[in-house]
Amino acid sequence: MIKADIVNRVAEAAEVPRTKAALAVDTIFDAMREALRNGKRIELRGFGVFQVRDRKRGVGRNPKTGVEVAITPGKTVRFKPGKELKNL
Repeated sequence: MIKADIVNRVAEAAEVPRTKAALAVDTIFDAMREALRNGKRIELRGFGVFQVRDRKRGVGRNPKTGVEVAITPGKTVRFKPGKELKNL
């Protein structure tokens, strides 16, 4: 499923034009993006939790050449599915 599919589903369910549905979907994604940028946790009951976590530095390896590559520390987004989603 891609973003356009989500927009179509929202437009059908809410019986609104696709442009308004696209605006609603974009607004939700922007709010989620901003919350994650600020390090906040997003909890969607029955679906799951998005969380920003620290990624520690380490050493990786190029699978083709075997050359070691330094992995820099940073942040990453993790998703933990909720109970209802796990049970599907």
